[in-house]
Amino acid sequence: MTGPRGRTAEERSLGELFGELSQDVGLLVRQEAQLAKTEMQQKLSKVTTDLVALASGGVVALVGGLALTSAVILLLIDPVGLKPWLAALLVGAVLGLVGLMMLQRGLKNLKRTDPTPRRTVETIKDDIQWAKEQRP
Repeated sequence: MTGPRGRTAEERSLGELFGELSQDVGLLVRQEAQLAKTEMQQKLSKVTTDLVALASGGVVALVGGLALTSAVILLLIDPVGLKPWLAALLVGAVLGLVGLMMLQRGLKNLKRTDPTPRRTVETIKDDIQWAKEQRP
């Protein structure tokens, strides 16, 4: 097998071999850092999407609750005959539960996101093994 200068491994000095190895390891470290950065950006994008869904669920629950609360309360007061405070309490409890379920779903999705850059960890392990095998 010939090296970068056309000489075989036996013809190159130990210093040259270590120099090449350190250059290769340096390149490898830079590539791993770039992979980790890319992988973390992908995970951050997923988390951002889940956070937007979580916030949207909260806003939808609030707006829907505000828009319907007065109508449902009035409906419970007049035809049903409930006292206004009791009608408001019942409607508020139902809307609160719906909003809570939406928030729990968003949190569940966030918890499923694994922040560990798995591909990077695996390739670093492979790189360490490769570097060990390259020792003269």
